[in-house]
This record gives sequence, C-alpha cells and structure tokens, in this order.
Amino acid sequence: MLTAFRRMLREWSGLQAFKRIPRKERTLVFYSEGRGYWTYFEPIYKALQENHAAPILYVTSAEDDPLVQTPLAGMRSFYVGEGSVRTLFFSTLDADVLLMTMPDLQSFHIKRSPFSVHYVYLHHSIVSTHMIYRAAAFDHFDSILCVGPHHVNETRTREQQLGLPKKILIEHGYGRLDTILDNGRQGPPERHGAPIQILVAPTWGENGLIERHGLDVIKPLIDAGLRVVLRPHPRTRKLNPEMLDKMIAPYIDDPRFRLDENADATTSLLESDIMLSDWSGAALEFSLGLERPIIFIDVPRKVLNPKYAAMGIEPIEVQAREHLGVVVTTDKLAQLGEIACTVAAESKKWQTALKDARERWIYNTGKSGETAAAYLVSLTKQ
Repeated sequence: MLTAFRRMLREWSGLQAFKRIPRKERTLVFYSEGRGYWTYFEPIYKALQENHAAPILYVTSAEDDPLVQTPLAGMRSFYVGEGSVRTLFFSTLDADVLLMTMPDLQSFHIKRSPFSVHYVYLHHSIVSTHMIYRAAAFDHFDSILCVGPHHVNETRTREQQLGLPKKILIEHGYGRLDTILDNGRQGPPERHGAPIQILVAPTWGENGLIERHGLDVIKPLIDAGLRVVLRPHPRTRKLNPEMLDKMIAPYIDDPRFRLDENADATTSLLESDIMLSDWSGAALEFSLGLERPIIFIDVPRKVLNPKYAAMGIEPIEVQAREHLGVVVTTDKLAQLGEIACTVAAESKKWQTALKDARERWIYNTGKSGETAAAYLVSLTKQ
C-alpha cells in the first residue's frame, strides 16, 4: 500500500512539474510507454539536437526509465506512470506537438486533448497497420511517420474505404533499423569454431510461439549443439510469468542457453547467426538490418483486427516470409536443430536478397532520424 502511494505521489509530482513548464516552451513532447521504447525515439532526438538544437519534453510511463533520473542534453523528463495520472496528462495536454509510439489514440481511455495539439505517430515496428493492430489504431492521429510504402498504401486505403479525413503521411523510415545498420555487422558473424547462435524472438499472445509450444522449440535446438538466446516479448513476461519461468527452468543453468530480457535487444541481435520467430516484427528488424535469415514457425497469425482482409492488402509480415527465410510447420518442430544448422550454413547466400528487400520496403535508410526531426521542427513553427 505504501509503495503504491509513493508511486502515485511521484506520478502526480511528474504531471505537476510538466504543467509548470511555460506554455511557450511546450513545443515538442515525446511520450514513451516504457524504457524499451527509447530506441525508436533516439535517432530523432539526436537529429533534433545536432541539426536543429530543438529541446524536447520527455514524458514516460516507466518508473525505472533512466532518462527520468539522468535526462540527456536538451531534454526535460517527467514520470507519469500508466494509470489515472497518465490519463489526466493526455486529457489536459496543452502543447504544440506530441510524438508517441502508442496506437489506439481516442479508442479507449487515452484521448486527444481539447487543446490544439498535433499528434504524430511513430511506428515501433515494420509490420503492417491492419492485421496485428486494432482496426482504428491510427485513425485519430494527425500525422504518421511511415516506415515504408506499405504503411502509406494501407493508411490511404483505409481512409478511402471509410471516408476518413486524410492524415499527413511522412516517408520516414525506421530508426531502429538505422541503429542496427550503424553497427556495420551485416552478414553472418565470424564463428571461428564456436557453436552457431540462434535468437528465439517470438511475439506474444495465445498464438505466440512460446505460449503454444514452449520447450518443444528450445529442446531440439540445444540438442543439436546450438547456442540459444531466448528473448520473450515483454508482454509474455507480464501476462504469463509462471509459464515462462517453468519453460526455461530445465536450461536456466545450461551454458548453451541464455534468457535475454534486456530492454535493448541490440547485443543479442548482433551476435546471433539466425533468428527463430513467428509473427514478431523483430524478425524484419533482424533480417533487414543484419542481412541474416529467419526461420518462421507457422503458428496461427496474430490478428487483432479480424476484418483485416477487407482492405484487400496482404500484410507485409505475410508477404515478407518467403523473402526473408524459411517457413517451418509446427509438425516439424523436432527437426528444428537440423533445419537451423542448414539455414545458418546457407546464410551468406541470403545477403543480397535481404539488402534488396530493405531498399524496396524501407524509406530513407540511414536517414530516418533527420527526416523526422525536420518535419517535427516544421510543425512547431506553424
């Protein structure tokens, strides 16, 4: 009870501190759902500082967000939690521009402010807008920073089908992909006799790979002599912690196995030869950023919009599978070790195709931060 009270007091203090900022200084606000989301904002923040010297107000729902205790240059930060204080923050927001990665604005308890705020959506996945998101997830934003042509096509098609007002669509790109590319680690890593490493990075939900198949995915990989890094989706940890702990218990002390729940997955990505996934957007980041192949397990699609097919556009995450790796049916899980070794051995041949796919599907590779920063600054000057 005392801990909850102290947390509420911190949240309320954060909101009041934000409101004390003079209105003329509330030009550009970033809202972060949690500490793991900074990776999507960071390239934009850097470009804002380096190219425009534009200060930001950073509002976060993560109690352990390091940027609250140690804000970066040009940043003032505020913690508002994820309960009633956050709801009040949104409903009373008076600022020029709000940049956020959280969809479903206006659909539930997070509403648009009555003040004249320009809401900009920043995609935190390469995947399409109409299958794994709720139908109206993006309808109430003023602008959308689009990862690639698929986002533009899907958004315009929905607007036309429903008679919605046209949003401003910016050919942005994907900052996290740029960060991965900046590491210069494209292609298979040098092993020098060390075992192949496979990153198991599924999505969450009742059809997620871990939720449906658990140990049947991990065991054949370890039995084949591979090093396995399991990176569960944060929502799996939040919704099914006991299931996850029970699944990893047999291997928790095995040197061939590692559980990675770090908010920033970059290290695990860079060090892995291949990825095993289902419908996770992380698969597109891995393959397009590192030019390394994916093994997709053919579990049922993750669908939050049951009417997604009415758009008449196949989601990019469905289209991409045949271009990014191999698809394995669930009746072949026992053969995963052998399949993984084969895919890793052929990893080099995938490089050119994956690089070409990146150029077709992603805007402004290597320049997304500068593109977004220039647009956001233009909004503050209107």
